[in-house]
Amino acid sequence: MSKKKKVSLVLSSGGARGLAHVGVIEELEKRGYEISQIAGCSAGALVGGMYAAGKMNDFRDWICNLDRIDVFSLMDFTFSSKGFIKGEKVFNALKKVVKDHKIEDLPVPFSCNAVNVKTGKEHIFKEGSLYTAIRASGSIPSVFLPAKVQNQFFIDGGVLNPIPMSLLTQSEDSILVVVDANGLEEDYISPPKKDSSGKSFLSMPKWLKEYQQKMKQFFPDEEKEAKEVSYSALDLVTRSFDLLQDRYCEMILEKYEVDVLIKVSRKQCGTLEFHRSAEMIEIGRIKAQEAFKILEDGNT
Repeated sequence: MSKKKKVSLVLSSGGARGLAHVGVIEELEKRGYEISQIAGCSAGALVGGMYAAGKMNDFRDWICNLDRIDVFSLMDFTFSSKGFIKGEKVFNALKKVVKDHKIEDLPVPFSCNAVNVKTGKEHIFKEGSLYTAIRASGSIPSVFLPAKVQNQFFIDGGVLNPIPMSLLTQSEDSILVVVDANGLEEDYISPPKKDSSGKSFLSMPKWLKEYQQKMKQFFPDEEKEAKEVSYSALDLVTRSFDLLQDRYCEMILEKYEVDVLIKVSRKQCGTLEFHRSAEMIEIGRIKAQEAFKILEDGNT
């Protein structure tokens, strides 16, 4: 490609599935595209902010080296009725890897959204502390405590606008690429066992698998099935939030003309399964390869 094609990139919410955004961005760069602006929501704000700051590699190395225990240790649990994770510990750890930046000083134009709890209106962050904006954008209701910014409280931007295309500045010389990490079951793909370099993802040790099989005899299938149909209050709240996001995503995508749409199934991994980051990055790369092959083949 003699001249880089510009991309206006929109990254959706999606918790740990949002790490697929990293794989999409890496594939874009590999194919010679230039990302001219980014709009992100929740997990999309985190990944988009790291890229806009020029710190994607540092962020990738950090999060891909977190195992289950590391992820658990970064969750500062609280008994508050407003959420069960404070959300400060993980950002304090990340700040040791990537320092805070002013959004208006980032090399790549970036914006993200959150929702003002009191007014119920969408708030757009285009300046100020990058981490303050990301923390507000990713405050999943009932999971993370609302973020306090200048005496105002904010929750996840996905409550109103999970695919924030409206945050972009209109640009005729770039293509619109949208990554939706809240896709349907039909968007699911079998998890890859290796990354693009051929390195295997971390798997459960053989001894642990054998132990798990032996323990199954003490937990009959009937009991498991009974548990699966039992929902806690938190399960119902998070499930309701997921369903609302799914519907909003459909409505938003119907409203805008998108050049490239990359959809990652909600079934690929759980919201807080950040120990599967490397796997989700590879899924994002695979999905991007498929989408851009269709685009580029159509332009030849």
